[in-house]
Amino acid sequence: MADEDDLDLRELDNDELVQQMHDDLYDGLKDEVMEGVNILLERGWMPYQVLTEALVEGMRIVGVDFRDGILFVPEVLLAANAMKGGMGILRPLLAETGAAQVGKMVIGTVKGDIHDIGKNLVSMMMEGAGFEVIDIGINNPVESYLAALEEHEPDILGMSALLTTTMPYMKVVIEELAARGLRDKYAVLVGGAPLNEAFAEAIGADAYCRDAAVAVETAQDVMARRHNQANALQAVAGA
Repeated sequence: MADEDDLDLRELDNDELVQQMHDDLYDGLKDEVMEGVNILLERGWMPYQVLTEALVEGMRIVGVDFRDGILFVPEVLLAANAMKGGMGILRPLLAETGAAQVGKMVIGTVKGDIHDIGKNLVSMMMEGAGFEVIDIGINNPVESYLAALEEHEPDILGMSALLTTTMPYMKVVIEELAARGLRDKYAVLVGGAPLNEAFAEAIGADAYCRDAAVAVETAQDVMARRHNQANALQAVAGA
């Protein structure tokens, strides 16, 4: 529509601009999202406020519609790419202000498996939800996971497999974590086309995530539980 083509984001008030950014994210309009981020920053918004109110909330809407079958992978990838544009502006500013991330995740596809579309989608959606994501790529032996966990000290380990022949390797990684006394340090989330909840339970994972939207919801639940446990321990210590 001509009206939309002629829309000047600078003429919108803050509430209208945030709403428009949600729409632009939904439509995968990277340049418009980046312009919106810059306008809000110019108006004195803190980087974390832009992140949470404009970007994270916009991607939450995308995630809900993806989960409900209204949006599909190509549209979500476009939205996530638009989100990345906005995050490119905000990330260094967030680092300067010391704003805490929602949580941190290491994610990678297991040894013998080179599929990464699903993993990449999870990474983008997690980043869109405010998580710091370290993506270690494809074909990861247990040593790669261990090295990444040691270096980055995440809250969550995500493993992906798209083949029935590679999915058992997830158990190898989990058993090695247990053998080293590290299993309880991380919430382990697994996903991929051939997996199901029964398999995740059998190998000792914390949860099976059937798609990227569920992965985000599960990760948010994990972090909420961790924060509640930490607060309870503080309360006990202070009593």
